[in-house]
Amino acid sequence: MVIVWLWGLIGAVLLIGVIIAVIMVSNAFRNRIITEEIILKSLPDVFDGFRILFITDIHRRRLPSALLNPLKGKVDVVLLGGDLTEKNSPLDRLADNMTLVTSIAPTYVVHGNHDYRADISWVDQIIKGSGAKLLMDENVRIEREGASLWLTGVDFPKKGGKTSYRPFPRLTMPNALDVTCRIILVHDPLWLSIQKSVPADLILAGHTHGGQVILPFLGRRHVENFYHKYDAGMFQWPRRDGTGREAKLLISRGFGTSHLPIRWGSPAEMHVLTLRKEKE
Repeated sequence: MVIVWLWGLIGAVLLIGVIIAVIMVSNAFRNRIITEEIILKSLPDVFDGFRILFITDIHRRRLPSALLNPLKGKVDVVLLGGDLTEKNSPLDRLADNMTLVTSIAPTYVVHGNHDYRADISWVDQIIKGSGAKLLMDENVRIEREGASLWLTGVDFPKKGGKTSYRPFPRLTMPNALDVTCRIILVHDPLWLSIQKSVPADLILAGHTHGGQVILPFLGRRHVENFYHKYDAGMFQWPRRDGTGREAKLLISRGFGTSHLPIRWGSPAEMHVLTLRKEKE
């Protein structure tokens, strides 16, 4: 009887393990778009309703054309927040992904740490060849009816480390603090922790995968204390630029996975963001 009971217990444990494994893999390959409105005080009136497709941390995954093709003509810009690929991932998959997103809307890209671990020269050739704009610590002006929305792309340090970023690119136009609306696209939100000021209205980041695997009772396991709070979701970040205002910070859980293709408590996601002008 004891042996039968032990074998039954072992069987139950194995079954539970298989079920959990199936759920974790299923979560890793979910195709999910989070839609939300983001209200910005400095947004020019003509940009009210401006829509962004934001995707980060694709890694080895293939973007779902069936889900994204219907967005053609319905979003104004695509922003890719780094880790578009990784070492030993097929480059033709990156090429297919880039062809897809650039067919949807004008596309802007920043590097992530895994992009630099791949063959970066080929990665950049594919990105630029697709027609996307690779932002390496530079500003882009998006214009609509004479008004401007500024996009700043922060490049991930090629050699890694949170202190080896290049200087934050400044806007050159006069009275920039008073008359501009600015979005920052950066792969790793930890970059914020080393900035004396962040003159922006919206910051889009990824890298964290939302913890990727959040174990019951243990929660998120990160080396950096920063990520214990700033893991995934929407936050407020002090601008410290003399305005007394805060920037909105969105950290995406990302579409792909790092290391193993598993997720628990942090399902894959991408975002369609509609910018709205704050009502007076």
